[in-house]
Amino acid sequence: MADEEFRKAVADVRPLKKVRRTHRPKPPALPVPVQSQLDERAAMRESIERPVSPEEALETGEELVYLRDGLSRLVLRRLRRGHWVVQAQLDLHGLNRHEAALEVAGFLQSAVQRGHRCVRIIHGKGHGSKNREPVLKTKLRNWLMPRDEVLAFCQAPGHEGGGGAVLVLLKAG
Repeated sequence: MADEEFRKAVADVRPLKKVRRTHRPKPPALPVPVQSQLDERAAMRESIERPVSPEEALETGEELVYLRDGLSRLVLRRLRRGHWVVQAQLDLHGLNRHEAALEVAGFLQSAVQRGHRCVRIIHGKGHGSKNREPVLKTKLRNWLMPRDEVLAFCQAPGHEGGGGAVLVLLKAG
């Protein structure tokens, strides 16, 4: 009985016309950054073949420079050339040695917690200090080198503070 009712209900049904469907091609694969991969391999090879000790990395003169033992010189070159974007900065102007040391420690800890890779610390050129010498600049080296999170640092380029600031590369979080 149910079969007859169903057949009566669908007796005047006609099949739908076939619709022409177009097939969209899949989007092309993203390009492979071959040169970037080659650069990374070269940097890794250089870091393995030519490790730099902290003593070797420190340059003579007044410029602050440091590269953690075992890292490629390419890291320092990239830091100098602005490869990493400065994500935070600390200005030490007007602070004494003790205050500055506390500020630097807190700033670096905060930067690491926030996942920052590159920061700038402005220590000044010493124009306002006794004998017009940069007191904090020399202290900053001693504060930064022993910290595990610091991979490298160098004098900032002229447009970012020059001899009165330092760029610091931090470990990736």
